[in-house]
Amino acid sequence: MGREAVGERSSWQEGILRRQAARESAARTYARALPIVPVRARGMTIEGADGRRYLDCLSGAGTLALGHNHPVVLEAIHKVLDSGAPLHVLDLATPVKDAFTTELFRTLPPGLAEHARVQFCGPAGTDAVEAAFKLVRTATGRTGMLAFTGAYHGMTAGALEASGSALDVRVARLPYPQDYRCPFGVGGERGAELAARWTASVLDDPKSGVPHPAGMILEPVQGEGGVIPAPDAWLRRMRQLTTDRSIPLIVDEVQTGVGRTGAFWAVEHSGVTPDVMVLSKAIGGSLPLAVVVYHEDLDVWEPGSHVGTFRGNQLAMAAGTATLAHVRENGLSERAHHLGSRMLSELRRSAHEFGCVGDVRGRGLMIGVEVVDPTTDGPTEGPTPEQPLEPSQDPLRPDAARDPRPPAPELAAAVQRECLRRGLIVELGGRHNSVVRLLPPLTISDEQAAAVLDRLTDALHTVARDHARTRPLH
Repeated sequence: MGREAVGERSSWQEGILRRQAARESAARTYARALPIVPVRARGMTIEGADGRRYLDCLSGAGTLALGHNHPVVLEAIHKVLDSGAPLHVLDLATPVKDAFTTELFRTLPPGLAEHARVQFCGPAGTDAVEAAFKLVRTATGRTGMLAFTGAYHGMTAGALEASGSALDVRVARLPYPQDYRCPFGVGGERGAELAARWTASVLDDPKSGVPHPAGMILEPVQGEGGVIPAPDAWLRRMRQLTTDRSIPLIVDEVQTGVGRTGAFWAVEHSGVTPDVMVLSKAIGGSLPLAVVVYHEDLDVWEPGSHVGTFRGNQLAMAAGTATLAHVRENGLSERAHHLGSRMLSELRRSAHEFGCVGDVRGRGLMIGVEVVDPTTDGPTEGPTPEQPLEPSQDPLRPDAARDPRPPAPELAAAVQRECLRRGLIVELGGRHNSVVRLLPPLTISDEQAAAVLDRLTDALHTVARDHARTRPLH
């Protein structure tokens, strides 16, 4: 492409970005950190309006399990369009919906699938969370909810109240276990045990100020909270605590589902069967779809108790059926487990040399790199290369848990910018937006995984070097 053509394409992109800034809400997020205009995409690759290509480790915030425009998804969509089938049917039964529910039930944890009901909600995960809250409140006759620090369940009123950034709280908040920034300063199995004891105490103490709740909601891996996997033993404790006290357990699998963590559903790592599962993102095969799957004993709703105009999205159901089947039939969950473990190991080996990397963690192809301030007191080295991969097997890490370095959101943003310069799209998350997150499609190749790690490591090198050069001398 000639220099003149490149200039024209760059001007075209800049014009679109200017008009977006002038017309769209100040609430826009990704567009600020990622000033690109995608015009074509296939698999893991996005091409911008300026002709540049990027490896996409955002994947629609985890929506694109098979990447962009996967052939099986496109074929499913075209089949519905070419058939003349209705695209909007409210909650009427259709062959497309029947195929989707059949495939969905085939993948569910056996203990739930055998007794499950499904409610189609509005098109977003937050709609499904609201429906789940409404469901358990109706079934139990109680109103209070239990949620965890660092949680993210959506942006509508009820879902936001259960999320970590809530301002007006009507939900009791419990400690979510983690190693690097353990709320009890110990981390590991001991930290998880203390978190479980705290929960039991809140539930059993008549003076805790927390009435018997309608339900508990949790994420098996906190995504927006900073890619923090729940220890398997702790998750089993939460299941036992809620069962013993007749509290429905709601598991939010909006981002962790459909193979993302190395199992088809993240709860399968611990063997837990929840009462309610909240599902969205990948189940629609890149199109808007959200459902609540729950035990039949909770199915006490009257007709019309929960409705939604766009709950019958036929194209999303067809794309979702194709995605669920492709992940299941091709062992992509297992692929995510093995490749994700390898990527974590390699990242830990390379990140060990950076003082600005405090922790590398994740499960499957849900990976986080926590960026910290290297100039303050704390552990003198980053994560050790031999650090175990399975959260349920993590040993005590007392030094890091007691005295982690402060988060460095400015450095994390610099890493994101340097990644974009190298053709790599990554997301930021965590408590202080200081965790660089990788959410590649499950179809990522070994070569693409190597390229992702090379570009991310190179970006970390650049940011660490530039930060060292600009540090004030004492």
